[in-house]
Amino acid sequence: MMAFTLTDRQLELVNCPVERRIFLEGPAGAGKTTAGVGRLLHLLRSGVAGCSILVFVPQRTLAAPYHEVLRRPTVGAGEQVTISTVGGLAQRMVDLFWPLVAQDADFAHPDLPPVFLTLETAQYYMARLVRPLLEEGYFETVTIDRNRLYSQILDNLNKAAVVGFPYTEIGARLKSAWGGEQSQQRVYDEVQECATLFRRHCLAHNLLDFSLQIELFLKRLWSLSLCRDYLLETYTHILVDNVEEDTPVAHDVLADWLSQCRSALLIYDRDAGYRRFLGADPESGYELRASCDHRVTFPTSRVTSDAVADFGRQLGRSVNRLGPAPGGDVRAALVYAYHRYYPQLLDWVADETAALVAQGTAPGEIVVLSPFLPDVLRFSLMHRLEQRGVPARSHRPSRALRDEPATRCLLTLAAIAHPCWGIHPSRFDLAYAMVQAIDGMDLVRAQILAEIVYRVRDDTLVLGSFDQINLEMQERLTFTLGERYERLRAWLEAYAADPLPELDHFLSHLFGELLSQPGYLFHRDYDAARVTADLIESVQKFRWAVGEISLDEEKSLGQEYVEMVRDGVVAAQYVRGWQLQAEDAVLLAPAYTFLMRNRPVDVQFWLDIGGRGWWERLNQPLTHPYVLSRRWSGEGVWTEADEFAAEQEALYRLTQGLIRRCRRFVYLGFSELNEQGIEQKGRLLHAIQRVLRDCEKEE
Repeated sequence: MMAFTLTDRQLELVNCPVERRIFLEGPAGAGKTTAGVGRLLHLLRSGVAGCSILVFVPQRTLAAPYHEVLRRPTVGAGEQVTISTVGGLAQRMVDLFWPLVAQDADFAHPDLPPVFLTLETAQYYMARLVRPLLEEGYFETVTIDRNRLYSQILDNLNKAAVVGFPYTEIGARLKSAWGGEQSQQRVYDEVQECATLFRRHCLAHNLLDFSLQIELFLKRLWSLSLCRDYLLETYTHILVDNVEEDTPVAHDVLADWLSQCRSALLIYDRDAGYRRFLGADPESGYELRASCDHRVTFPTSRVTSDAVADFGRQLGRSVNRLGPAPGGDVRAALVYAYHRYYPQLLDWVADETAALVAQGTAPGEIVVLSPFLPDVLRFSLMHRLEQRGVPARSHRPSRALRDEPATRCLLTLAAIAHPCWGIHPSRFDLAYAMVQAIDGMDLVRAQILAEIVYRVRDDTLVLGSFDQINLEMQERLTFTLGERYERLRAWLEAYAADPLPELDHFLSHLFGELLSQPGYLFHRDYDAARVTADLIESVQKFRWAVGEISLDEEKSLGQEYVEMVRDGVVAAQYVRGWQLQAEDAVLLAPAYTFLMRNRPVDVQFWLDIGGRGWWERLNQPLTHPYVLSRRWSGEGVWTEADEFAAEQEALYRLTQGLIRRCRRFVYLGFSELNEQGIEQKGRLLHAIQRVLRDCEKEE
């Protein structure tokens, strides 16, 4: 629970007259969200009905402080405040007013209800439609994983919707800004063709992905007086947090809403806009300031120490090449050491973390950050911290479902339990699944056991009994592990004799009846339990969305889902993954993921500060977040100078956001050679070196 010890400035804002439109701005850590939560409580205590209040956030995870306070026993019963994103609001309105817009929007079956797609189910349909085109030679010059290819085409559709231009202009916009080889022009034409093919399929089957939901809401419903009046009359008080992270079309709606509502509070975080790659537009968000009659600034951070704040100011000036900044010696806030090799850096991080914990710093007040968190880095750090007795957890919301060990285990067991699918896991897959499922099973014993018991006969999977193994080998494998394996085998055999029709039902029974019981690792692994819950939810949404609209009538939905996950479909965002974590554990996370948690810590470790990932944009050959935005004029081509300026701005915002969420120390992790043995001399490293040189000159 967040504390509510309010400053005089916060109290003044909270206790403003109810009917006032307020624009609140300031840096991260200035207490803006705390004031926003206080303002929400003030409205409720002033007699404003909860059902007339709308709390608007760009991402569901950013609503956590508001959900927390509304769960307090001091909040009156029945105060049903609505907390939503623009996507959530669009889906609710489309569902409610579907009969009024379905026919005019060219849906083939306006008399039937809509089917709302998740990120995963949208990728499923995109994959099924685009895969035949790939076999014909589409995107042959593009070297990215297929799941990224599908997601980037969907991202283009989403950008068109949230920026507000027709999706039929995607290819033309990308081509107009391209100044490289002409072969890429053809790729953009293929992107447009695939996007159009997907949209036509959605209209033919009443499928609504995120982009189509937004378009229907903004272009049809918001201009429809019945829907517009319903919203304006229902929600007369609006509270918008992190307005800078929302999209241009969301800001368009808010601009109209502000002229009609009785009260409003818009909270703007300076130097933010971390979700630009998802369409965030901090400039259009700041323009809403003119629509508010009362403007408030919280100028200073309540989080950072003086030394950390000095480091933020000086690093910001160094990144933007504005010369040295006056101030104290920032080295009081920094801890750093030079390392030649990457493993030495990881050892240093683990040792320093263990020392901090031994000195009294709570593990939950420490975060280890890198631009990305690949499996190798995550495993290496988790292993080192475990060896030193430091609890640790990780969070990677964009991680593909297939990359989760628990997912791989569950889907391997699902394939074995459903031989009719014709999916034959390898012996290694079975061994890996047993390591993840059976408590005490190591990979060596699991591989030996899989070699003995696992067979494919006449295209049929066979799992042999442990009792049929010779005694010497049973003793080597141990009877304890053998008994646990036998229980698993017997459960799968009994299930296969009378299978359930739905995959999510199978997973639920498997987890509840077996894997969560003593003797199996899911019994004490809360992270595996969370992944299982997310997987079951994912399967359910897939089944509800696909239903009878499957593009392959010869396959069951369970089989299609397993194949989709094996293709690497990215997991949708599950709020459970942001919330249900051990509180007192070191967090390992990508830098932008940590920023979107919006919670400060005492100590931050920045790994690999010489790496390119801190400032270089991800390779996205099929899309472009800056070209597909309102900030791009549409004239000329995107040049190296444009890219450099965008990267500098992104690096500045990223580092400032991190520093403003750090109370005491920043540990700078540098190794001359990265994990591939390549020398590192990135822009962040150069900027930090300039800051340190300036400190030395002042001595």
